[in-house]
Amino acid sequence: MKKQAFKEDFFRILFFLSAATAIVAIILICLFIFMNGLPFIGKYGIGRFLLGKDWSPSNSPASFGILPMILGSLLITAGAIVVGVPTGIFTSVFMVYYCPKPLYRFLKSSINLMAAIPSIVYGFFGLQLLVPWIRSFSGNGMSVLTASLLLGIMILPTIISLSESAIRTVPASYYSGSLALGASHERTIFSVILPAAKSGVFSAIILGIGRAIGETMAVILVAGNQPIIPSGLFEGTRTMTTNIVLEMAYASGQHREALIATSAILFIFILMINACFAYVKGKSVHD
Repeated sequence: MKKQAFKEDFFRILFFLSAATAIVAIILICLFIFMNGLPFIGKYGIGRFLLGKDWSPSNSPASFGILPMILGSLLITAGAIVVGVPTGIFTSVFMVYYCPKPLYRFLKSSINLMAAIPSIVYGFFGLQLLVPWIRSFSGNGMSVLTASLLLGIMILPTIISLSESAIRTVPASYYSGSLALGASHERTIFSVILPAAKSGVFSAIILGIGRAIGETMAVILVAGNQPIIPSGLFEGTRTMTTNIVLEMAYASGQHREALIATSAILFIFILMINACFAYVKGKSVHD
């Protein structure tokens, strides 16, 4: 009995420490980001920082307006959502209800492989294939549209895998009951199964959005990296993440503080996305 009690106490402590590690890690990240970023925003001016259109850290006086990077991040992420979310959900429906078994094994393996491909490889794919293709329509090919298409492809494995799992958790009685009431196969899927799985599907979408808005290496290669507000889909832009990566290596003083402040704004965006998701998910559960 003493040995059994010791094992239980040991694993209880082990599990607690594991959970505490995650909590401590996120607290330390928050402290570092906000303690180093918010003082600069307060000193420089939140309006000038968030709404300023000029990013010129080497000028005198220096200018640190990140509005072009905010809009670039939002535009590219929105484009990725338009490309990736419908494709991912429809693919997950196909895998559950339409896909033949031999094809399913190949398709599932391919999706798992897509999830394991490094971001830089996706970037080279976009640079060699998507950029020349977009260039044939307009501009130099490095644009908001190119980055959106590439990120839409990159978030597919996350959305497909999690949406498929959510759909498979819906009890089979929902499907058979809907058919028994006279609904068609397609109407059952879109009117019964997907609404029942919406919590898991929303989770997949939010994780996909998080991947898109936080992606850096692939976007650097295809977005053009111009710190200006794009006037169209075929114009280049720069995201907040690429701005940090491109300039942090040589930044110092106020320039470095501005980049850390940019990461604080990006972190706030992620928190807002997760808060919206938690609200929608809680509302769907109560409904």
